Amino acid sequence: MLLRRIITCPHSKRMLCTSSSSSSSSSSSSISNCDFTSAIHELNKEMESVFGEPPGEGLASSASNVHVNNESKMMMSQKIDENSFELTHTGHSGEAQMVDVSPKESSKRTAIAGCKVLLGKKVFNLVSANQMAKGDVLTVAKIAGITAAKQTSSLIPLCHNINLTHVQVDLKLNHDEFSVMIEGEAATTGRTGVEMEAMTAVSVAGLTVYDMCKAASKDIVITDIRLKHKSGGKSGDWSWKQ
Repeated sequence: MLLRRIITCPHSKRMLCTSSSSSSSSSSSSISNCDFTSAIHELNKEMESVFGEPPGEGLASSASNVHVNNESKMMMSQKIDENSFELTHTGHSGEAQMVDVSPKESSKRTAIAGCKVLLGKKVFNLVSANQMAKGDVLTVAKIAGITAAKQTSSLIPLCHNINLTHVQVDLKLNHDEFSVMIEGEAATTGRTGVEMEAMTAVSVAGLTVYDMCKAASKDIVITDIRLKHKSGGKSGDWSWKQ
């Protein structure tokens, strides 16, 4: 009798839950939990009357735990699905892919990126006085940044080859931090943005500053490479909030 009750009780209760599920999903879930808990409670009493003590971590309690764990996993899965997003450079099976931008509308797009190069007082004084052995640090870095923006698709594998309409790279000395502040802007009229072009420009400009100054110090730090602003495209305008 005990074995029959273990097997049939959950099924009979599940049939009761199924018949009530047509009214609403929320009430069905509540009834299911209640019926299953009631069945477990009855089974525990039956086992206690047979064996003289309530079950510990036996079949009944294990079944209850499995039921609760399964419901928790289902709720977590639904929550992830609601908040999930898709990486456009990843295919359905996880392989890398280049995004097809042909369905997108052509629009004017701009992006501004920033970067900071911490020189230290000694190197900063040499740069500001234009006394570095390799020459004018800021001018060479500016040209390097502009050139890099035009070569972004060659450096970043999945970037599109964009017809840039404008690239600007500015470098300014910050006397308070003994640093070089770099800002790069890129623009185009097309189907994809120019964020990577702007960020590549300031990154390579920063690397060029390091190359021009490395003979004087190895403690130079390139930091705070980030997108500061973008406009155009489906996502519209965006600005970094400090």
